[in-house]
Amino acid sequence: MASSKDAITSTLLRDILRAVSRSFYLTLRVAPPATRRTLGLAYLFCRAADTIADTALLPREDRLSQLGQYREQFLQPTIQWDRLFALSSRLNAEGGSAGERALLTRLSDCFHLLLTLPQADQRLIRALVSTLTNGMAMDLTIFTGDSAGTARALPTLKETDQYCYFVAGCVGEFWTRLHRLHYPAMAASGPEEEQCRLGVRFGKGLQMTNLLKDLAVDVARGRCYIPADQLASAGLKPAELADPAVLPRLGPILHHLIGLTLDHLDQGWRYIEGLPSRPFRLRLACLWPHLLALKTLHLVAMTDRLLEPAPLKISRASVYRTILATTLCVWSRPLLNRYQNRLRRRLVDALGRQPRSFTSITSIGSPP
Repeated sequence: MASSKDAITSTLLRDILRAVSRSFYLTLRVAPPATRRTLGLAYLFCRAADTIADTALLPREDRLSQLGQYREQFLQPTIQWDRLFALSSRLNAEGGSAGERALLTRLSDCFHLLLTLPQADQRLIRALVSTLTNGMAMDLTIFTGDSAGTARALPTLKETDQYCYFVAGCVGEFWTRLHRLHYPAMAASGPEEEQCRLGVRFGKGLQMTNLLKDLAVDVARGRCYIPADQLASAGLKPAELADPAVLPRLGPILHHLIGLTLDHLDQGWRYIEGLPSRPFRLRLACLWPHLLALKTLHLVAMTDRLLEPAPLKISRASVYRTILATTLCVWSRPLLNRYQNRLRRRLVDALGRQPRSFTSITSIGSPP
């Protein structure tokens, strides 16, 4: 029985996870051993929700309904296995990538694995998925089209910030509470609520970075996360962002949003600085996304191809250099600070000024 359980766990957290996200798979491999299973399973649950919300093979209303049914599994005290089987069968019949199909086929195994975790870990995963799916429901409710010509924008920065909390800020909170449970040094390094607040800001900064770099890709799918009121101030409509020629008019708005994102990431750096020295894997798992976000924001600030349909990515070589550099100096706070500060200064220089603080909106979407 034990070997069968181990085989299922290995399949889920190695083969399937690697098939649906190579980048997170690498992060998971460096994550602390005591939390690795919970982190990997949480990611699979979130990725399954994302697959439900994004499949183009179901009408939007149907996707919203299926997402709601999936979310209910995390809100109920017991798993509704018959409903889960029906949901998995329906979604798996609709196609998708091989990795996504494998994940949906093994959803029941994911829930069985969930029940083997400590009760506290289970509660954290349930809270995470039930919160994160709110952001996916926002996508399906607000963005009613599926092309640039039908693109809509979130109304104001308040909704953008709320969305970032739903899909990423809550992940920072989950990460913090989980590691405080399993590592006494984490719990001893600061008050829980302050760590969670910084973790939420960290998550928002990472998500804002993704929204900015994926601007053109999202608009092509009918989704614009730059607030409509800010676009209107520049005389722009969401559909116009499909035209690379409008980039100069968008420049001041991008400058503002990059500054806001950097402000979130600065709080994320405070979070990283407050982490205990051991386990060093915990620090590495936070360092990599933070530093890569700074590099990505610099690319967003410097490129003249932001509105072209090709995805905007930093080079693989740059990713590997970051991983190597931080692995070599993870034990040295001064070296890490020097490396982070160099990347931050480069971004600030690209903006042409020191970004101001946007403290007036940082509490929006945060947990009470």
